[in-house]
Amino acid sequence: MAETGMVTTQHSLNRYRVTAFVNRSVINAILIALSAACLIPVLLVLSASLSTERAITLYGYTLIPKQFTTVAYEYILADPSRIINGYVVTCGVTAIGTILGMLVMSLLAYAISRQNFALRRPVSFYAFFTMLFNGGLIPFYLFVTQTLHLKDNPAVLVLPYLVSVWNVLLLRTSFQQLPEELLDAARIDGASEWRIFFQIAMPMSTPVLATVSLFTMLSYWNDWWLYLLFIDSKRYYGIQFLLYNIMQGLEAMNSNPEIAARFQGQLPTMSVRMAMAFFAIGPVAFAYLFLQKYFIRGITIGSFK
Repeated sequence: MAETGMVTTQHSLNRYRVTAFVNRSVINAILIALSAACLIPVLLVLSASLSTERAITLYGYTLIPKQFTTVAYEYILADPSRIINGYVVTCGVTAIGTILGMLVMSLLAYAISRQNFALRRPVSFYAFFTMLFNGGLIPFYLFVTQTLHLKDNPAVLVLPYLVSVWNVLLLRTSFQQLPEELLDAARIDGASEWRIFFQIAMPMSTPVLATVSLFTMLSYWNDWWLYLLFIDSKRYYGIQFLLYNIMQGLEAMNSNPEIAARFQGQLPTMSVRMAMAFFAIGPVAFAYLFLQKYFIRGITIGSFK
């Protein structure tokens, strides 16, 4: 009987191991397929940036370039100093804007998340009202240039995106989930609200802070609209606006019959566009690698309590 029981137990254990192996294999296969689905478009963009305009026209997008060339990157890097300056400006604006934005939005979200804050409702209404209504482009332009006098000033690249009400909502929901007993205990021990905020609330909200930081960083990194409106000096051109200008110049050349005839209609318009995508997304992709472990947990804050 004992031997029969041991055989049955071993059989069950083997069946459990086989089932677990099959389940892991299926899950890994699904994840590999999803990863490939995300990676293939990136490879297509890279391949197109290394293909001639004629090859793209004849064969479309392929994983391996039909006619290999680096003319797109040579065109963009014709003056490397402007690319380096564009990266420096964009990195500086992104770093300063993200740090200041996270500080301001966190303070605002923490204040309106506390039930004992007397002005919680008016401040919340004042902030959330901006999600429904705004003054429009012309009043915004006049306010920045005529009232604040920030025309062609780097500060204009930081201030407009300093507070995102949607991000404030995420942060407020996170702060509301903090144990009130823990905050009360800190107050009894003599901690000020500033110390509670920086030493208790902020460390306990790391996932949502990382997620909102990524959103804020993307807003600054991808911006070219503020440069178009308010920046005239080329030394303040960010990488996105610089690449936008390069593309506009290339399209203008392509629309000129004499220039187009000289290049036999093969100006690298599409390949340059694809190369620009790699110049634009590279640093952000690396930043996401460091923040991805917080991303899913942070974005689901508020979906359940």
